[in-house]
Amino acid sequence: MSKDKRIFDIEERLIDFAVRIIRTAESLPKTRAGNHIAGQLIRCGTSPAPNYGEAQSAESRSDFIH
Repeated sequence: MSKDKRIFDIEERLIDFAVRIIRTAESLPKTRAGNHIAGQLIRCGTSPAPNYGEAQSAESRSDFIH
């Protein structure tokens, strides 16, 4: 598998994961606890995709670290 194909595959998989997380969070009960868990789940489950994008667009090692 080529490097370009792997990058595309990871990006697509992260986006699909985020969509599944959002659907799961929306299916939780509309209670105080359910809303709290849903918020936490959405925050942690949707962050890998943009974090991966940031890491891929780093122009230097110091840019990657920050």
